[in-house]
Amino acid sequence: MTDKTIIQKYIEEQDAAIQPRLLEVYETISSAIPDAEERLSWGMPTFWKGRNIMHFAPAKKHIGLYPGSEAIVAFADKLKEYKTSKGTVQLPNNRDLPLELIAEIAKWSYENNKR
Repeated sequence: MTDKTIIQKYIEEQDAAIQPRLLEVYETISSAIPDAEERLSWGMPTFWKGRNIMHFAPAKKHIGLYPGSEAIVAFADKLKEYKTSKGTVQLPNNRDLPLELIAEIAKWSYENNKR
């Protein structure tokens, strides 16, 4: 059995109701960018490779995905149905997670985001 990652430990410390969704986000990003290092940055699960690539974290009514402002611009058409702000996407807890889109944003951010 392998040791749990710092992000898996973080997820286990969150409210039990949100843990499955956080785990889905984590596994999606981890699979999309397996070379990225996992760490906590600003108190959030973070994927890093020479720079922060993407963060995510639970909020009261959503999961925040933080791929950076360049990704929000690049994926504006695909993010129209989500609340966004500079560098942030809110994934409402009352909707299915857009796992394919999360993976696509993660890959793009890994390759293109020059924050």
